[in-house]
Amino acid sequence: MRKFRKTLLRKKRKNESLLKYIMAMLHLWMGLISSLVIMTVCISGCLYAFKNQISDWVNRDKVFVSTPLVSAKNPDAIAADLKKQGKELTALMVPESASRSYVISYRKSGLEYSSFYNPYSGSELGMANVSMDHFFEMVLDLHRNLMMGKAGRQINGAAVLMFCLLLLSGFVLWIPKKWKHLKQSLTIKGGAKFHRLIYDLHNALGFYTMVMLLFMAVTGLYITYPWVKNLMIVSLGGESISQISTASEEDNNAFGNLMEDMLARQKEKKNGSDVVSLSEIFRKANQALPYHGTTTVEFPNKENPRFTVTKINTQNFLGAMLPDEITFDRQGNLKSKDLFSDKTLDKQFTSLSKPLHTGEILGVRSIVFYFFICLIGFSLPVTGFLIWWHKFSKVR
Repeated sequence: MRKFRKTLLRKKRKNESLLKYIMAMLHLWMGLISSLVIMTVCISGCLYAFKNQISDWVNRDKVFVSTPLVSAKNPDAIAADLKKQGKELTALMVPESASRSYVISYRKSGLEYSSFYNPYSGSELGMANVSMDHFFEMVLDLHRNLMMGKAGRQINGAAVLMFCLLLLSGFVLWIPKKWKHLKQSLTIKGGAKFHRLIYDLHNALGFYTMVMLLFMAVTGLYITYPWVKNLMIVSLGGESISQISTASEEDNNAFGNLMEDMLARQKEKKNGSDVVSLSEIFRKANQALPYHGTTTVEFPNKENPRFTVTKINTQNFLGAMLPDEITFDRQGNLKSKDLFSDKTLDKQFTSLSKPLHTGEILGVRSIVFYFFICLIGFSLPVTGFLIWWHKFSKVR
């Protein structure tokens, strides 16, 4: 017990500032308390990051198609082929890459189905193999709740909050006393002794990944906890979720626009005139959103009388996948246009919070990048514990 007290409650060193002493104690205590949970969250995050890629590999015979010289079937031809089989097309996803199959959703005998479709041969490739889904559901439950339900989520949240403080306190401890020692704080000396190597790995890798790990932790808390979400929205210029404000002219206008849209939709439901062709909807969608990207069209139904078109825009500096949405009535008239670029900063962040947290925002390259950041996040509690254990073993 005496050894534990000496390492956990050490005295302030000579020439050590009070700030660094407090940060060192907090860093040690919080690290020991939260290390197992943080390691679990990081390693499960590493596994879950590649969910879509693994699913594509499992379904590679359905997801990927050869690209012959013939052109892909147009949406009307696809709908007509399915109709002959007693299937009513309800949604169609056309990928950006010509080497990937389409995804069709259809209704048959009152039941809903989703399947892959080869647009060149006109053949249905079958439904997705979901054999890995149960595994990834377990990984996600481990990542979010430690597989312990609500209690696990609270433990997880507390540990991630500690992790945020660990990163900040670690940065304070990392700051060298003199600028001439900066290079030493930024490098890992390969030929050093084991304990020095462990210290360098913890110190340097913690510094290099601090911003990204902090970002991933905060976005994770944003998705999980309403109070963090509220804080983030307000900090980005949005209005508090819980705030109840008095009606203003802007509120009245927004309410009026909403009522007008609802009445227009009700009127469209009663309109029994002919429905515009699917090919025309795609043509008009490409005119309204003039860029190449994965396009999903949901067809009118009992609840929604409009065609809803979602298109992923990657025509930006980083190649981020930004969603745009437009709607058309049954006659093909443009009814609404919801562009990502027109949204306020808080609403942009809200719409991208999940892909920003998982790394899907830039596709495979950002997922791989996030994977290595998570792997380093997993290593920090390990190297931190080894540093503490080395000091503990030397105490007499």
